[in-house]
Amino acid sequence: MDTPRITVVTPSFNQGQFIEETILSVIGQQYPNLEYIIIDGGSTDASVEVIKKYEQHLAYWVSEPDRGQAHAINKGFAKATGRILAWLNSDDMYLPGAFAFGVSALKADAAPGLLFGNCLHFVEGDTQAYGSDVRAGHETMNLTLADYIIQPSTFWTRSAWEATGPLDESLNFGFDWEWFIRARKAGVAFVPADKYLSLYRIHGAHKTGTGGERRLQELATIYGRHAGAKYERLFARCMASRSKIVAGRTLLGRLRLSRFEAAALKLRFPGLFRGFEPEEISDMMTML
Repeated sequence: MDTPRITVVTPSFNQGQFIEETILSVIGQQYPNLEYIIIDGGSTDASVEVIKKYEQHLAYWVSEPDRGQAHAINKGFAKATGRILAWLNSDDMYLPGAFAFGVSALKADAAPGLLFGNCLHFVEGDTQAYGSDVRAGHETMNLTLADYIIQPSTFWTRSAWEATGPLDESLNFGFDWEWFIRARKAGVAFVPADKYLSLYRIHGAHKTGTGGERRLQELATIYGRHAGAKYERLFARCMASRSKIVAGRTLLGRLRLSRFEAAALKLRFPGLFRGFEPEEISDMMTML
């Protein structure tokens, strides 16, 4: 079997309680042509101690202040030599066989391609866990309006990275979604897979969960950049009614009436959603 080099970049900052499991999930793939790079932002906890413990498995690592997560990831990929690329945050993990599957599903030297699989989300210290269905999202949703791709379960070719360009370092929360949108616009072939490739940890310091208003404002900016001012205005206005919208969507889900979500929202907020198609409404509401 062809074993093209895979480069994995892990950005890290004060995730000492999780990073060892992340590292073990990478080197535990036992992939024979792995280039593993860790870019730590100058952690003050046990992160550096853990990284040093495994440095014999690393192609490169550094611990120094950076300009944020996107900057750290870009720094890592600037040193990458792999034909297949991925990044894994320091609180997530790969499932066994993820690299072998990625290699089999992607042709490393063919046209730019991006593989995205399913992911198991779990709540740290709890019994809650749920899976995903990215193929269904790909077939029914508009990537410019809804981020249905789960970042730790993605692999892409070097040519896809070169065609798309680096992550936008001005973004703190939605830079992965924004990069996926640009990749699609650049003509990268998107390949959905039903296989589960990663574990996504939800915890008290989880970045997405603690982003609050700043995260939503950033998502509105991404809408304006890629979908247009009309969608940016709608999302910004939805932020003001977020609690009511989320409560309504939750109730419909419990009643197994989610298929009527767009109609119910238009009825509840007639002025807000006037002029928008049901599919657009449903897609955008997943981002709240």
